[in-house]
Amino acid sequence: MGARGSVATTAIAGCAAVAAGLQPATGMVTETAPFTDSDSDSGSGTGCGLPALGDLVFGGHDTATTPLLKRAEALAAEGVLPYGLPDAVRAELTAADDAIRPGGPQPGDTRGDDELVAAFADDLDDFLRTHCLARAVVVNVASTEPAPTEATPGNRLPPSSLYATAALRAGCPYVNFTPSTGLHHPRLRAEAARAGLPYAGRDGKTGQTLLRSVLAPMFAQRALPVRAWSGTNLLGGGDGAALADPAAAAAKNAGKARVLADTLGELPDGELHIDNVPALGDWKTAWDHVAFEGFLGSRMVLQTIWQGCDSALAAPLVLDLARLAARAHEAGLTGPLTELGFYFKDPDGGPSALADQYAALTGFAARLREHS
Repeated sequence: MGARGSVATTAIAGCAAVAAGLQPATGMVTETAPFTDSDSDSGSGTGCGLPALGDLVFGGHDTATTPLLKRAEALAAEGVLPYGLPDAVRAELTAADDAIRPGGPQPGDTRGDDELVAAFADDLDDFLRTHCLARAVVVNVASTEPAPTEATPGNRLPPSSLYATAALRAGCPYVNFTPSTGLHHPRLRAEAARAGLPYAGRDGKTGQTLLRSVLAPMFAQRALPVRAWSGTNLLGGGDGAALADPAAAAAKNAGKARVLADTLGELPDGELHIDNVPALGDWKTAWDHVAFEGFLGSRMVLQTIWQGCDSALAAPLVLDLARLAARAHEAGLTGPLTELGFYFKDPDGGPSALADQYAALTGFAARLREHS
């Protein structure tokens, strides 16, 4: 979902490039020793039976109409993709673009929730049949939406939950890489339980929160009380535009706050700001200011600066999650994949500290091996 956005475009182009041996699998945890027979950049994933990168087929839904090739060329011009890569993987981008269907609901769309879900599920079924696939994994990388409220018109499901419902009805594992509601809507709990499918989410942990999930345990383990933790994000592109909506920003910030609250036992004082700076495009700067207390009450401060490209940070995680969810489905696993919390700000259970989450993830790799 969001198949023509920056994250999806980077993932599709990157998958083709790595599978063809044009680029290394930088950032893909599934291409490291715990998941493969040995350290390798072959894209095989043979260690625990993950699907090979070259066997992945891409399609999806989007309300945007800009072709993937054009989007990839724009990302290359910004330095997100290597120069010349869009042309090198032109065939793969074109094939994926041909498999993208209109998203919704669009302005003026009079279809009800059931009609939209049925249409999306039919698209998924058609995608599976057309490409003769063993299974399809639905990954939400669309723009962040505001959390639903009682005032939602007609009490309708938000778009992310419509797509999540369609995934369940089509028998597809589901991954929510955004802070949007998705399967977390209370009206979907029973249906998710009945579906007997693996799912994971939510909100991919790519930059500032990744760092927070490393630093917060450090303070807790060294018995250094955190008095305040404030942060600011400057970003542009589609994410910046979407998060300019205060309700969408609130949904995003909730996951960032949860990491601190779960690790430290309470949420310290401080605020987190997200500012839309269109000139930054797909690049982001994040600042954190941590005020903590040392021995005998001495006041200390830690400041960090994170600068990076969210699309390039997110894309390898999206590929990891698609492969892991597909393998879990093949192995007959069902329900929330808590071992994949390593990838999320707001995971479906499991530990909060990154080191503990990584241990759970590598344990998951061993579990998958047992099903090989």
